[in-house]
Amino acid sequence: MRKDATSHPHAQSVSNGRTRMRKVIFAGLTVYLTYVFYTQFILHFGPVEDQLLMKENLRLKAEMQILEERVSKASASLEKLIDRDDHNYRVVLDAEPLSQEIRTSGSGGSERFDRDALREAPNLISNYSTLSQLQSKIDVEEQSYDQLNDLLNERIRMWASRPAIQPISNKQLNQLFMSYGARMHPIFKVMKDHNGLDFSAPKGTPVYATGDGTVVTAHRSASYGKVIYIDHGHGYETRYAHLSKFIVYPGDRVKRGHIIGYVGSTGTSQSRHLHYEVLINDKPVNPINFFQRDLSNSEYQRLIDIAQTQNRALD
Repeated sequence: MRKDATSHPHAQSVSNGRTRMRKVIFAGLTVYLTYVFYTQFILHFGPVEDQLLMKENLRLKAEMQILEERVSKASASLEKLIDRDDHNYRVVLDAEPLSQEIRTSGSGGSERFDRDALREAPNLISNYSTLSQLQSKIDVEEQSYDQLNDLLNERIRMWASRPAIQPISNKQLNQLFMSYGARMHPIFKVMKDHNGLDFSAPKGTPVYATGDGTVVTAHRSASYGKVIYIDHGHGYETRYAHLSKFIVYPGDRVKRGHIIGYVGSTGTSQSRHLHYEVLINDKPVNPINFFQRDLSNSEYQRLIDIAQTQNRALD
């Protein structure tokens, strides 16, 4: 019987050699193609490290753009706060706007960098300068708002202290005598300065402090009878005379609207009434200018009209 040629040892060796040859050729072709691909990739796209760096740069640029947009929005918001500071809050609080020198003090710029840095990264330097200036403006505005807060608290204390209501309940607006200025004294029958206003009222009518303050005097005098002086600070002082009784004493702190005494006719008085005075820096002023707080504009005008028909003094 004839043997198969492939079973011969020599034929088997040839077959194995061909297989190894194919593997070598395949491996060589793979290396060659890899080299060609890599070479073409490098020629067209550059080294892998450069590609990774480029990708990182693109990411950083995207983040930088987002940051620039946020800085722009923050700058716009800050400018609105500055505008309100100068043209709203400081106007209401009667304070001068901050000068341009103060607002720009301490703001840095590109002077910190040398020329090489400016040439190599102009956008980065510009963004840094913008952030530096923004931070400086924020610092100044923060200090400004602290100052505004202090001013507001001071104004609140001043407004609370300022005499601003009628010293007795006068809702009908018919108890006031416009007696401020030179008047014929009802008892002595001579012309005398009358440095306050008179409110007619029954004996025992409550008398109210017209602003926050400290009682300086609460005693009886020959002319004013039982009288109270209140120091309101900020140069303001009020006086309440001819009382039947006072219920506060020197050193007491009072609030606007607190009862301090009751209407009477003590001292040189013709009838039961309250004599009320307002002084600014020790100089008497017309108290009718300080009743706006508890009256509307129409009520205030009506009060003046009524008072002008009652121009005699009661003390």
